[in-house]
Amino acid sequence: MNREELVDRERIKLEAGRTDLEAKIQHLGEWLKSEVDIDAEEGDPDLFEREKNLALLNTLERRLEQINSALRAISKGLYGVCERCGQPIDPARLEVKPDATLCLKCQQDVERLVRRGLAPTQIDWER
Repeated sequence: MNREELVDRERIKLEAGRTDLEAKIQHLGEWLKSEVDIDAEEGDPDLFEREKNLALLNTLERRLEQINSALRAISKGLYGVCERCGQPIDPARLEVKPDATLCLKCQQDVERLVRRGLAPTQIDWER
């Protein structure tokens, strides 16, 4: 499979994922709006459920932004290129994680920094 075919295949997967996430976000957002209860007290199971759903909504919105970022990279011709080292991202990695912005080595480097309590920034990425 050549690069163009890979990008087209992953774009289709990303667009389908975006459509699915947008529907889930809309449904959950509508449900949360309908469940407003100002009188809920701390420890109330309904309040716990609402907080859990708000956290889920935030997770879905972050995932949607990752997908949108990958789609922007496709439109700019930068899809599948590691943001840290500039090398191509392995097609097998993109197959598993179409919104990957780092090659496996750079992803592992970033995860090591995070585990040590360091925040990886663009400055860390310059070699």
